[in-house]
Amino acid sequence: MCQLFIKADSSLWSSKTKSLRIQGVVTSIRLEVFFWDVLQELSFRDQMTVNQLITKLYLESLDADHDIGNFTSFLRVCCSRYLSLIADGGLSREAKVSLDKVDAKNIIEQEILRKKQRSVLFNYTPHEPSVN
Repeated sequence: MCQLFIKADSSLWSSKTKSLRIQGVVTSIRLEVFFWDVLQELSFRDQMTVNQLITKLYLESLDADHDIGNFTSFLRVCCSRYLSLIADGGLSREAKVSLDKVDAKNIIEQEILRKKQRSVLFNYTPHEPSVN
């Protein structure tokens, strides 16, 4: 099993720092190259730059009253959830389908159902989603 991960391109887990401006404030974000690649794919899907995508995620998180004290962790989870939803069939990887156009409510309901099914299959207690 470990060879699947150990033999992967080691540049994927090297870190890269990018500077950007969010609401006029310059900030730096340090992520692994793997996550920058996924953010690039996400931004391409929605026809924006990575900086625009990150700014949009930041502002929408604030609007939703999320604690974004560790914004880089939030970005990593966004990337991981995106790839997980694709792997589970909840999303298509087709670049022509903007994420603004998907049925988020239905996708999240299906994601919760799959999580419960996996918990039975793998005999673990799933983390309950927080209600916002």
